[in-house]
Amino acid sequence: MRWDESAKQLGAHLRSWRIMLGLSQQLAADRARISVPALRRVENGDPGVSLGTIMKLTDVLRMDDQIVKAVDPLNHDLGRARAHMLSRKRAQRS
Repeated sequence: MRWDESAKQLGAHLRSWRIMLGLSQQLAADRARISVPALRRVENGDPGVSLGTIMKLTDVLRMDDQIVKAVDPLNHDLGRARAHMLSRKRAQRS
């Protein structure tokens, strides 16, 4: 999957969560302290949206912890298998 497709899927999923929580775009944007156009950009998968904007919205949707856990390398087989590498300060040069 290409990153732009992933951004669109993430936006669609966040939109679905907003709708299931019964939040209008205006209310979600107000609670996240972002503009409605910024919310629409997130939900449309605009790759130019800042991580901060996305995290503000995921906080309102109560999804921020799940996102952080999803990318934790120790929650995945490969990450656990290579956990010994985390004590290094830098990645090895290729």
